[in-house]
Amino acid sequence: MPDGSAGDADYAEIGKVYTGFRTPDARIAAVIAAALGDARTVLNVGAGTGSYEPEDREVTAVEPSASMRAKRPKDRPAVDATAESLPFEDKSFDAAMGTFTVHQWQDLKKGLAEVRRVTRGPVAFLTCDPALVRRFWLDEYCPEVLITEARRYPAIEDVLGERGRVVPVPVPLNCTDGFNEAYYGRPEMLLVPAARQACSAWSFVEPAAQERFERDLRRDLADGAWDRKHGHLRTQPTLDGSLVLVVSES
Repeated sequence: MPDGSAGDADYAEIGKVYTGFRTPDARIAAVIAAALGDARTVLNVGAGTGSYEPEDREVTAVEPSASMRAKRPKDRPAVDATAESLPFEDKSFDAAMGTFTVHQWQDLKKGLAEVRRVTRGPVAFLTCDPALVRRFWLDEYCPEVLITEARRYPAIEDVLGERGRVVPVPVPLNCTDGFNEAYYGRPEMLLVPAARQACSAWSFVEPAAQERFERDLRRDLADGAWDRKHGHLRTQPTLDGSLVLVVSES
């Protein structure tokens, strides 16, 4: 990628709207913090703009995308490196984390081995289970985007390792982090082009499919068809969707 992104998405383009729609959600952050235990030094791999980095710990961020590094707070710079080649000594950190990043790695097995090499304690990755992605109502309107998501995310068993566990992460109704499932009860938000742009999978969907999605969803919202089928989601406190935290111990 032109800006150094390690994966298949153009974060120079996505990053233009990322900070406006991808604000870390405190409830998801609490799940990550709990998995990190009492770690004082934390490595954040594929750190992006710094979402979900715990402010009460010493965090070292790694981010290959120049545009994402540029959007980070000045007092929290990131190292220009990839998960597959971390410039740190063995067992340098108490814990490691990553959010929405493992699907961007060029070599998952090598990246996981590198993260474990430099980490003494728990490693926690927020990701999506590709086996669950297409249960979301969005599949009825734009299967192309969820097929893309399911294809890009690695199988959970490939991330787990020998001592891993999977922690389901419920998505709150008013989730501030605008990935697709965050709008499960607010379908109108996915009609906002910038909201879709902040979800990298949409960048792989042809304009014609996005136009069809907008047309069909607008129609069903206007005539009540969406609400007749999915209206209960507007007041459902959380969604048990595809979002999970994969945690491995030392």
